[in-house]
Amino acid sequence: MIPLRDVIPSPTTPVVSIALIALNAAVFAYELWLDDRRLDEFILYYGLVPAAFSWVAVLTSMFLHGGLLHFGGNMLYLWIFGDNVEDRMGHGRLLVFYLLWGAAAAPAQTIMIPDSVIPMVGASGAIAGVMGAYFVLYPKSRIVTLVPIFIFIQIFEVPAIFFLGIWFLMQFLSGVGSVATATGSEPGGGVAFWAHVAGFVAGVSGVVVFRRPERQRVEWWNDVT
Repeated sequence: MIPLRDVIPSPTTPVVSIALIALNAAVFAYELWLDDRRLDEFILYYGLVPAAFSWVAVLTSMFLHGGLLHFGGNMLYLWIFGDNVEDRMGHGRLLVFYLLWGAAAAPAQTIMIPDSVIPMVGASGAIAGVMGAYFVLYPKSRIVTLVPIFIFIQIFEVPAIFFLGIWFLMQFLSGVGSVATATGSEPGGGVAFWAHVAGFVAGVSGVVVFRRPERQRVEWWNDVT
């Protein structure tokens, strides 16, 4: 399933979500400009190497990506889910939320592969936190989703709680599978499933602290009137 958009327009301009996308795009453009040797050095220096864990690298690794599909997929999810979450939290709170839960997601993957020397990169953990917040804040929303069925392509409106629930379940099962099939010193392949799981769980649990009470009261009043 490929999400295209949600059905809830944001009443405010999501300046932080746009800025995060722009920053990620600028870093990715720089990656494309580098030759293979310098790109490897750049990823090794600024990516998060579990065997040499560093909180600075946790932050910098959130803005690196391993390829066009990795970058494009992450930014698509941030664009779809970030604007509404930003509206409910406010700009500053979303930025703190994004960075905090992105930082919370990285150790979860590191615990699973503590001796790995392969750099971890990507905004997936932070974006998973945003998706977890959306799951709590907009359970009645719907996601316009492209679904390939054999040789046909169909577009459906899928309930957000179902779409995000299925996404989380897939990440969890894939994480379990990566542990079960782990061999050698690099278990889990190239996808940080446990970072996705941890980010989503952190988003679900932390959104209550970060959402703005006044927005909640306004929406409650609109519902009852």
